[in-house]
This record gives sequence, structure tokens and C-alpha cells, in this order.
Amino acid sequence: MDVTIVIPTKNAGRLFEKVLKKVFAQETTYEYEVICVDSGSSDNTIEIIKKFPCKLYEIPASEFGHGKTRNYGASKGTGEYIVFITQDAMPASSKWLQNFIDAMKSDPEIVGGFGIHYPYPDCNVIDKRDLYYHFKNFGDDNTIFQITDENRQRYKEEEGYRHLLSFFSDNNSCIRRDIFEKYPYKDVSFAEDQIWAKQMIELGYKKLYSPFAPVYHSHNYKLSTYFMRYYDEYKGLYYLQNYQIAKSWTRLPLMIAKHTISDARYIRHLEMSKKEKIHWMLYSMSRNFSRYCGGYLGGKYDSYSSKKKKWLDHKISQQYKQRKA
Repeated sequence: MDVTIVIPTKNAGRLFEKVLKKVFAQETTYEYEVICVDSGSSDNTIEIIKKFPCKLYEIPASEFGHGKTRNYGASKGTGEYIVFITQDAMPASSKWLQNFIDAMKSDPEIVGGFGIHYPYPDCNVIDKRDLYYHFKNFGDDNTIFQITDENRQRYKEEEGYRHLLSFFSDNNSCIRRDIFEKYPYKDVSFAEDQIWAKQMIELGYKKLYSPFAPVYHSHNYKLSTYFMRYYDEYKGLYYLQNYQIAKSWTRLPLMIAKHTISDARYIRHLEMSKKEKIHWMLYSMSRNFSRYCGGYLGGKYDSYSSKKKKWLDHKISQQYKQRKA
């Protein structure tokens, strides 16, 4: 088997059937299998999976973990390459898989790669902008990243450069099985993919970015949900890079204001009605409050007492709620 595609699922919703249709409509010379690991869906996700020639494995919700569930799914396949996507990441090309594996095979030192994310048509204007510029940073062609003698010092000294070299997204990723069996994902609550990529980069391996292996992947969460997600995200970033969004809470109001003003300048030049622009500016204010306040709490997580950590996870963490649901 050439490729094992692993998809963790739980209450995947209506979009998931379209995702699987795109997965099974790939035009490729590679032989592939699809493995779904479901962690307690209560909707029709299981019925959707059974419409397709997938291998289905079911686990209790309490056993779910971003790292360990993907490790489990990968262990059930035999493909030389393991492709991870999420239940809401839909291949945006019939050549997605072919292009991905071709790029991975272009250099024997490449151990993992990630593909570009396109926003869905209904994506909010903030995420649409952020997705475009985020992936633009990695290049317009297949690009290989590696620590070398020439950039080693820069990697040590520049936080932004470390983030660039270690960024990875298993919403749309591919990993060599021989390497993954030696270095599986860690059992962590968040950022398992970037922790893995950072380890690989620092071990001297190469990482691939492919803009020719695209998926549609974006979210329109409720504003209240962003606070929880930023809390989890920055808790993970501290674990990964010792990164904190702010050293003191006193800096937060200015940071929120600056980011909101930057968003307003962007929104002002969009082709939409004045009413729509006001809506998105208000959205930006609420979103940035969630980003910086939730991110601040998550980034300081390591300094809290065990009691406070437990209370914050119980009250705020989206990952905690998903595991306990």
C-alpha cells in the first residue's frame, strides 16, 4: 500500500460526506486506503463513513487525544506514507494526493509535509485574510525547510523564524511511515503536529510545504468559542516554543487596540456596504479581545497552581470539553 489516509471523526456534520467524496475521487497512480477513527459520534457520522470503503475504528470519547488517536489510526494502516486530514478539510483538487506524494518523494530526506489551506466561500473576512498571508509566507512552489549551518544561529535567535521552520498542520499533512513509527506523535492536548515537526527539524530532517496539495479548511466559530480556542492554542505554543502573547496583562489593552485598528484598515478597503464593514469591525474587536485575553491565560498556564490549571481547563479549554463530552 502506498498511502494510508487517517481521519479522526466526531459529529462530523453534513460537510463530511462531501469530504469523503473528494477523497475517493482522487486521480492518482498511488494505491491508498482510508481509516476513520470515531470517538463517540452521536449524529450520522458512522452512517456516512459506512457509505464509503473506509476502515472504521471506534473509541470512547474519553480515549480521544489529538496525538494518540492519530497514532492509533496510523497503526491500523500499511501505507508507506501516512496522510492526516480532519473531518472538515476537503481536498480542493482531484490531484491533491498525487501532488502531495510526488512532492514528498522529490527528496529522500523529507520526512513530513503540509499542504495549503484555502478558505471556504463562507469564511469570515478576518480568517480569509489571515489564511492567505500565513501560507504565502511558505512560498509559491514546493518548498523544503531544514536547519543548516547557514541558518542554525538564526533559528536559535529569531522566534518568528523558529515558528516558520517548525510550523506543521495535520489538517492536511503527510508523513513517512518509517519515521512516524520511530517518532510518533506525543500524547498532548494541543499542537501535537507542530511539536513533532519541531523535533524533526531539530534532528536534522527536512520538512516540505506544498501549495499544490490544497484543501478547503476554515471555520466560522461563534465569538465565544474563540476565547476557548485561543486559550488552548497559546497553551500549546508555550509548551512548544516557550512563547507568550504578553508578559503582563497591562499590555493587553494596547495590543488589542493595535490589532483592531489594523483590521479596520483592511476592512475599510473591502468591497462591501458600510453596514457590513461596521459589522466586521465590531467582530474584529470581540475576536481580538478573545485572542489576547484567552491567549494570555493559556500562555501563563505553566505558572499556575495545579488547582488553578484544573479550574481553567474545566471552565475554558475546548479540548478538555471535547475529551469529556
